[in-house]
Amino acid sequence: MGGALIALIVLGTIAVIALLWGILTYNRFVGLRSHIRDAWAGIDVELKRRYDLIPNLVETVKGYASHEKETLDSVIEARSRAMGSHGPADAQAKDEQALVGALRQLAVVVEQYPDLKADAGFNQLQDQLAETEDRIAAARRFYNGNVRTFNQLTRMVPSNVIANMFGFPPEPYFELEDDAQREAPSVSF
Repeated sequence: MGGALIALIVLGTIAVIALLWGILTYNRFVGLRSHIRDAWAGIDVELKRRYDLIPNLVETVKGYASHEKETLDSVIEARSRAMGSHGPADAQAKDEQALVGALRQLAVVVEQYPDLKADAGFNQLQDQLAETEDRIAAARRFYNGNVRTFNQLTRMVPSNVIANMFGFPPEPYFELEDDAQREAPSVSF
């Protein structure tokens, strides 16, 4: 009876340790998922700030370069598409790429108008957009760092067992596909 009791205690201890490990791992996944959602909210705030700046920028450029309608319309269209994108990070990144490309085209147009580049209101918008782009880049790094940690846990043994049992799939990164767009757009109009 003494050996059976010891075996039962050892098995019970192993079961309790396994249960505690499972609970702690599950809670870590939940916590990391919350960090990812919080980080995404930070990106979303900065993207909204960019979306709010763009119409003011376009209106300022319109005053100087009204015959550049096609470029201005493409910026507005890209902004609308990006604002309406509320899917996963990888899908939203594609719409953001289009917006960054349209902003680059706008920068080319602005280069042709020295009076516009000297306008104080335009310069203030330019500075705000540059600051916003820096904040978006920082928020994107924070988000992707949390996603990396989460995704490592979903793939590493033994935590992948808990991930598979409780439906914690890997999260998408907020990545840009075009290498040229990995850098914040130059806003030095």
